[in-house]
Amino acid sequence: MNSRSNLILRFAEPSDCSALFGLVQALAEYEKLSHAVTGNPLALKEHLFGSPKYAEAILAEYAGQAVGFALFFHNYSTFLTKPGIYLEDIFVLPEYRHQGIGKALLIKLAQIAVERDCGRLEWSVLDWNEPAQKFYRSIGASILPDWRICRLTGEALTKLGNGE
Repeated sequence: MNSRSNLILRFAEPSDCSALFGLVQALAEYEKLSHAVTGNPLALKEHLFGSPKYAEAILAEYAGQAVGFALFFHNYSTFLTKPGIYLEDIFVLPEYRHQGIGKALLIKLAQIAVERDCGRLEWSVLDWNEPAQKFYRSIGASILPDWRICRLTGEALTKLGNGE
């Protein structure tokens, strides 16, 4: 990237969903999780722009090409009694890394959190992704050692939902 002036960060629009889903697939490939992608651009469009709206996305474009994104939604802190923003995914195509795009996306999300009077911005990082962890620490993020993500999916979610 020769010039940051060619970088545009903007909220995704419905017409961006195919490009955005392509970036989601590239993220899954990077994380060695391509097999876990079962969604599609139409479902993404419905969840970003339908009613109810489940998430929001910021698209990073360089010279008119989608090169990165941040997908997020609101959560809530009972301790702070304030909403927060949970960053579900942030990704920049490998050939565009180390040029400030990821940091620009995080700055944009922090600005949104401040504008919306959120008490925190948080996300998860894979334990093996040392470059990302180093980057997150460099911008002031804490990586919480005592917290673990709990997840129900598929049959386990259905069984619990059925009271089993």
